[in-house]
Amino acid sequence: MSLFAPIPSAVEQYSGEALEWPRLLDLVAGYAQSGAARDWLRQLRPSCDLAWLQEEHDLTGEMRGLLAAGPLPGLENVFDPEGPLQEARIEGAALTEQQIFALVRLAEGIDAWRLLLQHPPPGAAGGIAGLYELIRLPEGCDLAALARSLRSRFEPGFDPGHGAAPSSDAQFPPGHSLLDTASPALKRIRGEIGRRRREIEVNLRATLRRLSQGGETQEDLITIRGDRFVIPVRAEHKRRIPGVVHGASSSGQTVFLEPLETIEQNNELRRVQEEEAAEIWRIFQDMTREIARQREALSLGASALARIDTVAARARFASARDCVRPAFSGPEAPVLDLTRARHPLLEQRLRGVSAIVPLSFALRGEQRQMIISGPNTGGKTVALKTAGLLAMMAQSGIPVPAAAATFPVFRAILADIGDAQSIERNLSSFSAHIVNVQNILDALKAKPEELAGRAPSLVLLDELGSATEPEEGAALAVSIAGYLLERPAWSVITTHYTQLKAYAARRSGVVNAAVGFEESTLTPTYDLRVGLPGSSAGVNIAQRLGLEDAVIAVARAELGGGN
Repeated sequence: MSLFAPIPSAVEQYSGEALEWPRLLDLVAGYAQSGAARDWLRQLRPSCDLAWLQEEHDLTGEMRGLLAAGPLPGLENVFDPEGPLQEARIEGAALTEQQIFALVRLAEGIDAWRLLLQHPPPGAAGGIAGLYELIRLPEGCDLAALARSLRSRFEPGFDPGHGAAPSSDAQFPPGHSLLDTASPALKRIRGEIGRRRREIEVNLRATLRRLSQGGETQEDLITIRGDRFVIPVRAEHKRRIPGVVHGASSSGQTVFLEPLETIEQNNELRRVQEEEAAEIWRIFQDMTREIARQREALSLGASALARIDTVAARARFASARDCVRPAFSGPEAPVLDLTRARHPLLEQRLRGVSAIVPLSFALRGEQRQMIISGPNTGGKTVALKTAGLLAMMAQSGIPVPAAAATFPVFRAILADIGDAQSIERNLSSFSAHIVNVQNILDALKAKPEELAGRAPSLVLLDELGSATEPEEGAALAVSIAGYLLERPAWSVITTHYTQLKAYAARRSGVVNAAVGFEESTLTPTYDLRVGLPGSSAGVNIAQRLGLEDAVIAVARAELGGGN
């Protein structure tokens, strides 16, 4: 059994690497407390299932309210208990101390969260009905009683392997930390063990005193070798003293001898110790049977806490990054609307250095394509990545860094961003981009009857048609953009091509946008301005950077300017 149910209707095609999705998931996973939740978050995929998305965002919203109300029980002890629980079902099995205590900590965590969600703090705004439903346990289960019962048999404070995964490596429960009161039989047996040890020590002390008078021993010391009480004797005298040698010192000058008169006493002690071991095993079997009786509650509770940890991680991330719950538009009135959206990874990199410039834009109804133009380093690619990454976050139950955000539910999120040159495949940048674009177009293909009712795709293309002869690149860019517009897809495309800007101006359903540029200082402002195309300002930037005036003059003449 896995702690987590599969993500329903997971998006099968998305450009995770291009959009830095693994880095974003690492950032979110850092807010989880358990290894199980961190692993799940690092493998998180967006979903097309609107009901699942709404539920995940509902839970995250409830958790944000709980976090704001005060401290919460820890989740660091959550793990998948299936292995130990399956062992516990075997007749006569005995779990190890480490396994038992891992389950004790898990049971205590489940009960703490159950109590919290039954009686939430007054400051938990918005209610916690969804979270409460997660941790419903079978009737009659009492994990608090189970944890108390198990802990009560061990020394106070004993807790082996805290923070470690439970292990079944030990072949026999050691049980040295069991209290004498763990069972009446154990109390009786340990009393007898103590009495027999004292009798052996009395006899050995008498032997030591006798031997020391003859110089056969130097130390008034009783020790244990191989579970037998022994005394140190000079090696040259070992044959003069009846008994059994159980080893020697590192120097070889001393041997450890069990005198003949205590051999039977040691045998009796060993017999009682074997009784102790058998009773310890029986006690561990009893505890294992107790665990087996609560295995359903432990299994369900572990799954609930693991999911709660993933929700808590997303909630902590959202609160730390000033994120909002996204809305999802239906097919009857589709909307892609971002208000003051921020790229979370760029914001992370710039934290403490400078503030990120948020972007806002909207595509509604028939508007399904945006062409973004403007100078290099002006923020075109950041705008593209922000739209794609936030769409993936929204469809993964992660709040998005924005003042407000609305998305269609996308069935695919596809991007061609950055330098796509492939040395391994012997492809130039242009060829590699075209291969990527063709893969994206292939992903959009479907038979007409298959398109009915299907969710649209989101396509993000950076510098479409670049890295080749400009006229041919521009022609390809216009053709590809038009092709996308005729498919069930929303697309955002960055460009320097005038032809693509003109296409956006004349084509219905396409919006021009420009990244901001301050002409007086020739520096980008990084804001996005919707409605008009931008200028690359390459000649102005070159002049500002000190390129020869004669070169600048010829360039302006080529452009048809004169100033």
